[in-house]
Amino acid sequence: MRPNGQAIREIRRAKNIGLRMLQEMTGLNRGYLSRLERGHIHESDDEQVRKVAIALHVALQAITHEEKT
Repeated sequence: MRPNGQAIREIRRAKNIGLRMLQEMTGLNRGYLSRLERGHIHESDDEQVRKVAIALHVALQAITHEEKT
């Protein structure tokens, strides 16, 4: 799955959620989340991206480069 780091960051900031809070909400490492947002991770495990989408209360397509099917 190809995460859209810029979208993740924009949504997270719009919801006033810090990286530490997102870490707590997802169980994912803060460094990983930071790299994800900065676009350093081009392919990610589907489950990790789903955790971020669930924590941000958005559709998976809102934070990935995947086409809607």
